[in-house]
Amino acid sequence: MAQGSGSARAVLALVLLCVLLHGELAESKVYTVGDRGGWTLSSGGWSRGKRFRAGDVLLFKYGRGAHNVVAVNAAGYRSCSAPRGSRTYSSGNDRVTLSRGTNYFICSIPGHCGAGMKMAINAA
Repeated sequence: MAQGSGSARAVLALVLLCVLLHGELAESKVYTVGDRGGWTLSSGGWSRGKRFRAGDVLLFKYGRGAHNVVAVNAAGYRSCSAPRGSRTYSSGNDRVTLSRGTNYFICSIPGHCGAGMKMAINAA
């Protein structure tokens, strides 16, 4: 084997890895939750019929102070409560990247989640 062929293989492997990672990122989509209406009390069924993938981004648009977005676990979703350590977004223009599996979101403003302002998104 020629001297330096091992490092040439390493460089080739690194380039291939970069191309593959770039391809994954290029395929991700940005979805505006609730479309034009934004994240509201009536946007709970917005995700029906859509196909999401890990790496896709959900854009939650809402009036700052009127709502929030809390990423919760399944128990928090069912009980409409934010477990300790849950990530809360409150800018009114929040971008959340989906993880593989089911991603759960609620609005923790009193009464909002119970009125249907929550969603479970499954990302393949």
